[in-house]
Amino acid sequence: MQIRPQQMETFSNVSQFSFEHRMEAHLRRCSPEECRKLGSDGLRETIRYGIERAKNYGIVLERDVCKYIDVMFAFGHEFDSDPELPWASGILTDESISDATNRTERLFETAKLHSWRPLV
Repeated sequence: MQIRPQQMETFSNVSQFSFEHRMEAHLRRCSPEECRKLGSDGLRETIRYGIERAKNYGIVLERDVCKYIDVMFAFGHEFDSDPELPWASGILTDESISDATNRTERLFETAKLHSWRPLV
């Protein structure tokens, strides 16, 4: 059996849609006020934005992308390039952390130390 590129793209789209739906439910539970302000369309757009930003750092596993988006919700859309948050870009671009999961975990744990509110 051979899977054609179009079929792979369909599988990928279904998988991303499923992740976006789960991520939306997660964020509505954890950040209800921010989600209300964004509205449904804005929330989905923000999730897609976070997925793309995470990919820039090689962060592609769902659990890791979820943590990246959690940090993004706590510190802002551009937290990874914010000069007020040098620890974030430092971790995300640290070449000594070759594994994306380890990098994401360090980012999340460091974000918890700097956050004024608990991160999930």
